[in-house]
Amino acid sequence: MGVKMIAKHFIVEPGSHVSLAKYDAGDTRDMSKADGKNELIAVNERLAVLQELFYATGKYALLIILQGMDTSGKDGVIKNGLAGLNPQGCSVTSFKVPTSEELAHDFLWRIHKAVPARGMVGVFNRSHYEDVLVVRVENLVPPTVWKKRYDAINEFEKMLSDNGVITLKFFLNISKDEQRKRLENRLENPQDHWKFRVSDLKTRDKWDEYMAAYEDALAKCSTDYAPWYIIPSDNKWYRNLMVAQIVAETLEKLELKWPPLEEEAQGIKIS
Repeated sequence: MGVKMIAKHFIVEPGSHVSLAKYDAGDTRDMSKADGKNELIAVNERLAVLQELFYATGKYALLIILQGMDTSGKDGVIKNGLAGLNPQGCSVTSFKVPTSEELAHDFLWRIHKAVPARGMVGVFNRSHYEDVLVVRVENLVPPTVWKKRYDAINEFEKMLSDNGVITLKFFLNISKDEQRKRLENRLENPQDHWKFRVSDLKTRDKWDEYMAAYEDALAKCSTDYAPWYIIPSDNKWYRNLMVAQIVAETLEKLELKWPPLEEEAQGIKIS
């Protein structure tokens, strides 16, 4: 399966309706786990070279947004799926409950500050989409407020695109049954106790409401300049591979060239 076919398979076409019930969170497209893990090694090797070229040219910035329900694997994608990225050219930002300072500004203020500079890759673990997800389901602001945010988000991401920021958004689609298994594992495995939060169960109780909120975010905010991809995430190895493949494809499409030797260095002889 070519990389381009992979991206096309998971992209949310702009203006389309999204029903997450129609997406198989356990899909692996008949790929074996062994083959997938071997392919991920190869993709990460490609990513290492592509990122160095991306950094060297300094023409664009790359913003990778990871969203999904608890246990869907945002941390796993960062650690394993994007393992080929050099930390010197990459930043990771985790967005938690807004601070008092952040709440005193518009909802995009804290987001804009974390957008990567040209030449850099920025990964968001959660993002501005929390402001049309959590705030909606938990009734933190009235509908008249959060409904306006879809347009604000699209305009913000368009502004980023116009300024050389390439945005890739991944919804890590996990099934409710698989989430139960992963939460149970956190309860049973002492090494994972620190990951378990009782609040995760309260969020799980509102699964349908969160799915509806995600469907609206995916449908209203997948654009040509900042597309959403729905990634099957019940199988961690496949989830990691698909994200890495799409990132690699995106960088390859730029067709960047290595910067030439600076003029002052032409003809230099080192003794």
